[in-house]
Amino acid sequence: MEIEIRRTDITKVHADAIVNAANSTLLGGGGVDGAIHRAGGPAIGAACKQVRATTLPNGLAAGGAVATTAGKLPATWVIHTVGPVFSREEDRSETLASCYRESLRVAESLEAHTIAFPLVSAGVYGWPIESAAQIAVDAIRTHGGDFHVIFAAFSDDVEAALTKALASVPA
Repeated sequence: MEIEIRRTDITKVHADAIVNAANSTLLGGGGVDGAIHRAGGPAIGAACKQVRATTLPNGLAAGGAVATTAGKLPATWVIHTVGPVFSREEDRSETLASCYRESLRVAESLEAHTIAFPLVSAGVYGWPIESAAQIAVDAIRTHGGDFHVIFAAFSDDVEAALTKALASVPA
């Protein structure tokens, strides 16, 4: 497995699959989710509506993952995952780790080898960035597989946290 960090906009990453930090409705929203839906065009929204009409009528649960077309994005697929909202009263780390494991499982089923991730739950869901980065790196390294993982860091502090987390975990 190869893991790299890029200070970039995830909607610009050329990959077999990019991961969308989606909301449970799969119908777009703010942050990464809104950016992916806007950049990918209406094909992503239409595919998400089809998923909701067939396999996930109640939406996607936190920690789960599902794939759709990538529309106009420079990828073949978008893997949507729903991260948990951070809570000081309840440890939701396992659910956040599941976002990465399930996204990789979906990528394997698609035979995708290059996969780009945002830092799930670190934006509007309020997860502390260093903790989110460590959980992400640990989950991906533990899962293993023949992947080229690209972390698309949306800010300098996310890039720094991912760099620190990657350095703390043996390859």
